Amino acid sequence: MKKKIMAGAITLLSVATLAACSNSSEGKDLISMKGDVITEHQFFEEVKNNPTAQQVLLNMTIQKVFEQQYGSEVTDKDVDDAVAEEQKKYGDSYNSVLQRAGMTPETRKAQIRTSKLVELAVKKAAESELTDEAYQKAFESYTPDVTAQIIRMDNEDKAKEVLEKAKAEGADFAQLAKDNSNDDKTKENGGEITFDSASTELPEQVKKAAFALDVNGVSDVITATGTQAYSNQFYIVKVTKKTEKSSNLEDYKEKLKTIILTQKQNDSAFVQGVIGKELQAANIKVKDQAFQNIFTQYIGGGDSSSSSSSSSN
Repeated sequence: MKKKIMAGAITLLSVATLAACSNSSEGKDLISMKGDVITEHQFFEEVKNNPTAQQVLLNMTIQKVFEQQYGSEVTDKDVDDAVAEEQKKYGDSYNSVLQRAGMTPETRKAQIRTSKLVELAVKKAAESELTDEAYQKAFESYTPDVTAQIIRMDNEDKAKEVLEKAKAEGADFAQLAKDNSNDDKTKENGGEITFDSASTELPEQVKKAAFALDVNGVSDVITATGTQAYSNQFYIVKVTKKTEKSSNLEDYKEKLKTIILTQKQNDSAFVQGVIGKELQAANIKVKDQAFQNIFTQYIGGGDSSSSSSSSSN
């Protein structure tokens, strides 16, 4: 779930504190100047309609609800391992990446913990839907391992030129992959890769084209969305081996389980429903009209509030 449930920088973290003091007084002076001051209450009233501030309050609420329900099941080591993996990915630029996102190592760690709490809840909810019907549906759409050679390029005209060579009699597809592919993971091995319908290494368009080919068949140029925005990548695929699918669902039971769970965890509507149920179970009450709508994506309108007054208790 990258899982973007907790997307957005954790900023304006004083909002919740200010909300507490705004009920009864102006609160402390935040800024003083000749002839005037800016108080906590004034600041809160100014920022509470800001979308970023509202997202912070939503994130804080989700964090508290899920921490209470699942906190004992997510260890510090789970979070530390995730942080270490992220640090490894970005290397020396990790802190600057956080700064650009408006986060510190501490707020990012807290964000990762909340994400893991939500992921755990979603996984538990998904496991409850591992029905015979779900297994049968996953089995019917499952395609077992195919071994193929791929050539990936950024330029469509070049891909068309390489395709002519790949379809010529006696073509050495492996050498063409070594000479032309920009996929560093496969090119040195002649473009060879093994995958099934649940694999994520290749775009869906490429897998679909490969499954439709006979052994030794070569595809036309396949256009797939690139890793950069508004960019495409172009593939040529040659299938070298296809695994015959067993008629017995039990032969793929563990694989199908992973497929079902992954689909649920990547289903934004399903994730939203899980969060909504937990928020409803926690009996969320919105005490200020300004925040009335931030929970509606999860729990609808009327039931989330006991009062629209900022002075309600």
